[in-house]
Amino acid sequence: MARRAAPAMRMDDVDAVTRAVLTASRVLVAVSARSLAEVEDRVTLPQLRMLVVLSTRGATKLVTLAELLEVAPSTAMRMVDRLIAAGLADRRVNPDNRRETLLDLTDEGRRTVQEVTARRRREFAAIVERLAPRQRAALIAALTDFNEASGEPPAPLPDEETGLHPLGWADPTRAG
Repeated sequence: MARRAAPAMRMDDVDAVTRAVLTASRVLVAVSARSLAEVEDRVTLPQLRMLVVLSTRGATKLVTLAELLEVAPSTAMRMVDRLIAAGLADRRVNPDNRRETLLDLTDEGRRTVQEVTARRRREFAAIVERLAPRQRAALIAALTDFNEASGEPPAPLPDEETGLHPLGWADPTRAG
């Protein structure tokens, strides 16, 4: 594949950087869509997002889940009902407050999140392997700066257990 020279730009050229980020976002979205394709017969993207939140938070109240997903509680309830029907989530009474219901993943729900995350990681690794070491270092620096500017904490390494969502959504209730 022929390599195009990067357009000449000033270091403060916001339009050129924005164009590069938009182009990269197409790659990121395409990889994300392909990783979801294997499970799309079972879950939609919003439902997967809910599974991801539950996978990192554990048992969660519906109102908290709705807040984290930035949806109305009624929307969250419909999503939960579909996930329960699919065998990916369940609900139980909160043992500390019997008036509350907690939502959590089933083993199948956890496997679904792990499958999608593993596929994304493999595809991104294949792309990164095609970069020279100096390009990788530059990409790490640039993306770290970009992520910090956006307020997004770093994603966990494959063997790390953190409060971060494996598909890229930060938990706003945790301080970074």
